[in-house]
Amino acid sequence: MKTRRTGPAGKSGSPEEWVYGINPVLEALRSGRGVRTVFISLSRRQQLAGIEQEVSSRGIRIQRADQAFFDGRFPKGHQGVAAVVEPRSYLGTEDLLSIPEARNEVPFYLVLDCIEDPRNFGAILRVADAGGVHGVVIQSHRSATLGPEAVKASAGAAEYMPVAMVNNIKYAMNSMQEKGIRVFGAEAGAGQAVWDMDLTEPLAFVIGSEGKGIRRTVREDCDALVSLPMHGRVNSLNASVAAGIIIFEVIRQRSRK
Repeated sequence: MKTRRTGPAGKSGSPEEWVYGINPVLEALRSGRGVRTVFISLSRRQQLAGIEQEVSSRGIRIQRADQAFFDGRFPKGHQGVAAVVEPRSYLGTEDLLSIPEARNEVPFYLVLDCIEDPRNFGAILRVADAGGVHGVVIQSHRSATLGPEAVKASAGAAEYMPVAMVNNIKYAMNSMQEKGIRVFGAEAGAGQAVWDMDLTEPLAFVIGSEGKGIRRTVREDCDALVSLPMHGRVNSLNASVAAGIIIFEVIRQRSRK
């Protein structure tokens, strides 16, 4: 299996990285990822007794730390718990494409075109995991990676969602199309409404960046463009919200088949 390692702030080759927050640390433990040390706030031991018990039962080292340790290293929302873990591995495209066949399911993927906000990326991973997406493709540059902020925003779902990192997402799109997977670009005001499309076939959706949407060269390689009709005064949606609406429309259509 072709993999690529990622470290803190998305830098590949680092031997370790951090996750923080109760759910991310718990899911790192439960998913089988190598957890080396768990740091627990001295001032919140009573509230964190459950996670402390789970860590202890696995024989993982616990280290106490004061509030300044957490506030100085992590954004708000750290909840007084963090862990040093082995970096996540990225899959190769061919490994990602083998997942639906192994599960005897209709392929369903997301391709992210330069989503740079790690919180948006993490929120997309969370809804993708909830919606049964088989994998997410990101680009190796101008894209958020599986760093601590994305993992926190995913509420731990990042531990389970397969992610492929490629040099150019167009190559991954072409590989999908060669496998009979239709690639739809989600673009405001373009093409048919998403619920007017047949989403029961093998497919992938391209979700564009927060500011610029899908790049022209990527858009041109899509099989079709779909949109989410807007009725308000603000004619745009956050990328993770748009992804969630699309994902659950796919679920709705496939559950009725």
